[in-house]
Order: sequence, then C-alpha cells, then structure tokens
Amino acid sequence: MEERRIFQGNDNCKVFNDPIHGHIEMHPLLVRIIDTPQFQRLRHIKQLGGTYFVFPGASHNRFEHSIGVGHLAGRLILELNERQPELLITRRDILCVQIAGLCHDLGHGPFSHLFDGMFIPEIFPGSKWRHEKASLDMFDYLVRVNNLKPVMVEHGLVLPDDLVFIKELIYGPDSSVSSPQWQYEGRPVGKSFLYEIVSNKRNGIDVDKWDYFARDSYHLGIQNNFDYHRSLKFTRVCEVEGRNQICYRDKEVTNLYDMFQTRNCLHRRAYKHPVTKAIELMITDAFVKADNHIHFEGSGGRTFKMSEAIEDMEAYTKLTDHVFEQILHSTSDDLKDAREILQNITKRRLYKLLETTQAESISEVCVSVKFKMDWGMNDDNPIDHVRFFNKRNPNHAFQIQQHQVSSLLPDRFSEQWIRVYCKKTDAEIVEGGDV
Repeated sequence: MEERRIFQGNDNCKVFNDPIHGHIEMHPLLVRIIDTPQFQRLRHIKQLGGTYFVFPGASHNRFEHSIGVGHLAGRLILELNERQPELLITRRDILCVQIAGLCHDLGHGPFSHLFDGMFIPEIFPGSKWRHEKASLDMFDYLVRVNNLKPVMVEHGLVLPDDLVFIKELIYGPDSSVSSPQWQYEGRPVGKSFLYEIVSNKRNGIDVDKWDYFARDSYHLGIQNNFDYHRSLKFTRVCEVEGRNQICYRDKEVTNLYDMFQTRNCLHRRAYKHPVTKAIELMITDAFVKADNHIHFEGSGGRTFKMSEAIEDMEAYTKLTDHVFEQILHSTSDDLKDAREILQNITKRRLYKLLETTQAESISEVCVSVKFKMDWGMNDDNPIDHVRFFNKRNPNHAFQIQQHQVSSLLPDRFSEQWIRVYCKKTDAEIVEGGDV
C-alpha cells in the first residue's frame, strides 16, 4: 500500500529499540517532533509519579510511553487501512493520528497525575485545569518555537486544518455525549472512527491504554492478561447509529474484559497502593509549601511560580520531576518545611495509614484521601459501549450483553474509598495510639 511507504524506504526514518514493542520505525516528521526540547522534557517526568518509590522497577518516563502510543496509533490505523480500503484513509490521516499519539502527554507536570490531580487543586481549589489542556498549549508552542509548520507542509500536511485535527484527537469534545451534530472540525463525520484511536471517549478503548497497560505491567512486575496484538487483528470499522465506529470481533469480548480487569488490577495494586498515596501526599504537601519560593523564567523574561508555570509554556518546559531534588538539596530557610518533608521520604519516615473508612470527622493531624476505583466509565460497564461484529456478517455491529459472556463477571464497576493518614511520622506516636 502507498500509505506504508511513509514508514519504509526513507533514509531519514529512525528506529527506536523499545522493550515493549520491539523495533519501532518513526517517520521523519515524528523524529523532528521528538528531537525538540519540549518533547525531550518528557524524559524527566516519571510515568507513574510516586509509584517509583514503592515499585523499584517503575522508573519509566512519559517519553517512552509517548513514543509507544505514537507507534500503536500508526499500527492501528494502518491495519484498518489495509483491511478496509473503502475507508479512504489518507497519508495525512495516518501522520496526524501518529502525531496526536506522540504528543498526547506533552502537558504532564512533575510526577504526572500528582501535579494536575493533587497539587494544582490544592493551590487552585475548584480548578478545571488538566494536563490535556496543557498538552494542547505545549503542542502549539512546540510547533511555533521549532518552526515546524514548513516541515509539516513539506511532508504533506495541510495547515491549519491538520493542526486543528491533531489537537482534536488529543483532547476534543466529549463524544460520549449523544449529539445529532458533528462536534469536530478537523475531519468530516465519515471519519469519526479516527477520533477513537488515541483518546476514545466513547468506551475508553484506545492505544494510549494499550501502551501503558503493557508498559506499566512490565516495569511493575505485574502480569498483563490483555493482548493488544489480538485486538489489532480483530478490529474493523462499522456504521453504528449513523457514525463510523471502531468495532471488535465477537470472540474478542473476553480479551477486552481482561483489558479492564488489568486496569483495575494496576490501580488497586500499584497506582493507589497505600504507600504510593502516602508518598504522593507528602510530595504534594512539599510542593504546596515550596510554591511561593521556586520560580521559573518564562516568556518575556517574566518569572512564574511552580503553580503559575501552567500559564506559560516556556516556563512550563523547565518544570519537571527535578523540582523534587531542587527542594531536597536546597539551603534556603524559605524551603525548610518543604525540604523536611522530602527528607522524610528519603528516610522512609512516611505518613502512616490509620484506616480505610467512610468517616467524615478527621483529626487535624490527619489527612484523608477519597478515591474511586472503577473500570474507566464511572458506574457503567465499558463493554456496554463497545460494538462487535462476527465472521459471517462483518459489516453489522451489535452489542454483547454481560450475561452472554460469563456469569462470573462483576455486577458493579465502581467503588469509593476514604483512606486516613497521619501526617506525624514519629512511629512511637502512631503505634502508641496517641492520634
């Protein structure tokens, strides 16, 4: 196929040797994006935040995950193109989808979800800011300061349409909300399936999860029962309620259930491990105490606090996990309280988990963490939002009900917990029951 030549026979392609996907060949335009300071910044942001302090192997960063997502995005769209040429997938479509996969996490802050899920809400209560918004801002900044528009045009992209499309692929309207109107501008409704590859708001099945399930499981030492290679081979596009949607072979349903079981397992055993959350609480407290005293130079020579760097991508480019060591090795009296908290982490004097409870009255020396465990769609079974096809009629999409798969599957798909931690790190106080 002509589309495959964008990966093959080009001397400017670059091969990455990845522990998860093997040898990954990247198109020259993708290499130009990777070789920018804004993308290289992801080398210095831990994929799993504070989890690395609990699982010694979880040292991987957003950099390799982003390359993996770009690779899988290309593999999926090429599989669809080869299987269904009537979809009229173009070279532009393929490159845009890969770029979106590559750049979807540009906006993560120090320690990944700790920054936008814990630190920013502490500084700005009620803030709606998320790393996806920063990914769009950082992508615009990356393209502008590295003068990539001419390079994109040289490789066949049409601007500004394709830039709009890439940003919609990263963080577009919520397609899970039923609307008779087509909400996107980058591509017409006939190519609605393209919006389900990198960030699938319909049912949560996308290549972002395929990569991080495989990658995180590998580095954590946790078994991954989901096989994305199978899903790639049993995927096609069918029309569902007037929209072209990515569907799966009926026999893939158990593999997809394994995917969401893997997600639940990773959250339960690693991402929300009691010690992981204790450490992330401590890092958050340290960052809050240090916020007024650490500054980054941004555009126009202005300086920004750590929490303000999200407003300026030049300053944000300089904000990585290194801020942990910056505080830890500081000598300033202003950073004394923050420094002591991080020193306690390095000495393993951690906040103590007292109870997992539903109680609402909590001592001032304690902190509570409320968190939700689910399959990715709140109380819904995500498989209810997936459509399948069979070998006899591959163009007809249908649902598979839970009872048709197994009577051993769960009845509920979410639960909420409250953990109570004591901020005092003196073991005698905690073990003595004085709290």
